[in-house]
Amino acid sequence: MVDTDITISTMDDQLVLDLAATIRHDGHGGVADDLNTPAGLTRWLRERPEDSAVSRAVDIRRYTADEEALRAVREVRTAARALFARAVAPGPPSRADAGRLPAAGTALDVLAAAAARVPTVPRLLWPADGQPVVVREWLTGAAESGPAERGPVERGVAEAGQGPGPADRLAAVLAEAAMAFLAGPGRELLRACPAPRCVRYFVKEHPRQEWCKPSCGNRARVARHHARRRAVPPEGGAGG
Repeated sequence: MVDTDITISTMDDQLVLDLAATIRHDGHGGVADDLNTPAGLTRWLRERPEDSAVSRAVDIRRYTADEEALRAVREVRTAARALFARAVAPGPPSRADAGRLPAAGTALDVLAAAAARVPTVPRLLWPADGQPVVVREWLTGAAESGPAERGPVERGVAEAGQGPGPADRLAAVLAEAAMAFLAGPGRELLRACPAPRCVRYFVKEHPRQEWCKPSCGNRARVARHHARRRAVPPEGGAGG
């Protein structure tokens, strides 16, 4: 049997933000879902960096997602967005799905169940020329008369037919990333973008940041300008 190592980093924070951002404004006043088909999930995975946590779950350059993987990833995304909505309270959540999200307790259970699809154990790594670090190794199976086996795999990708399948590995990696982000300092800086039509969550990178990206700021300023103009009556419009 084989396993893979999981380490949580700021890149994993970005991973869960990218996952949440697959629910987005479609450019026409509606909401688009980039993960509405297995092909959409395949495309999203291939757009991740080579050293992304999902590359330790599947070979993101060759893997083709199926319906099982799509369901698993979407379940984690829904749970993450539900907890994002809790994190930004008392501020408003994203308008995309605020009325359809599960309760926070249910979302926590979903993340726990997803992470448990691939059990982990801690392992201390201490290279001769570096500092010691604790990583978590996936347990990928158990012998009939002994404990679960562990062993390194090149690039951390489990071999086909051994251990948990791709859906389980993807769900576990994404759930771990979501938990780490929500338990970390980024949670307090999480915001739902208030720009018109935007439905993204973002991490506030500096005190004056109000929107997820400059284009949203431009759109918000234009909307405020038009709102002020509508509030001012035209000259001669009021009798005296």
